[in-house]
Amino acid sequence: MSRNIEIKARVERLDELEARAASIADEGPIAIAQDDTFFACPNGRLKLRAFSANKGELIFYRRADAAGPKESYYLITPTAASDELRATLSEAYGQIGRVRKQRTLYLAGATRIHLDRVEGLGDFMELEVVLGEGQTAEQGIEIAHELMARLGISGDQLVEGAYLDLMRAG
Repeated sequence: MSRNIEIKARVERLDELEARAASIADEGPIAIAQDDTFFACPNGRLKLRAFSANKGELIFYRRADAAGPKESYYLITPTAASDELRATLSEAYGQIGRVRKQRTLYLAGATRIHLDRVEGLGDFMELEVVLGEGQTAEQGIEIAHELMARLGISGDQLVEGAYLDLMRAG
């Protein structure tokens, strides 16, 4: 399984954060529309991320629902049949929610900086520090803290859980 260190933060001024992200990024911006459907899963989370009717990814992941940097284990399987796969998984497991967002992606080294405008929730930033072979979670956490400081993200902006959890909490 692949691993990364993740944080999610609520953002007041996405435009200001985007300027800071652009200044430290090696690549981007890349605009991505995402439609995530979550399914019942007893040992983690299972979601279908659709980019279009014929392009998506089935993503299984496990991570703690904590506000600070946390390790996540994940598997990603590409699909060319997003709509059909959503229908099949909905019948088999049942949908537990759906999250639609407009994402702007920046890459800074091995870290993915996501600037998200989430339908019904507002604006957020996610960091995903992709861990390489032999790289420890502590090394990834250190990188996440460094990037948070450079982006001007404070600890009181951090949120727990997935966007789906925030939507369900109301």
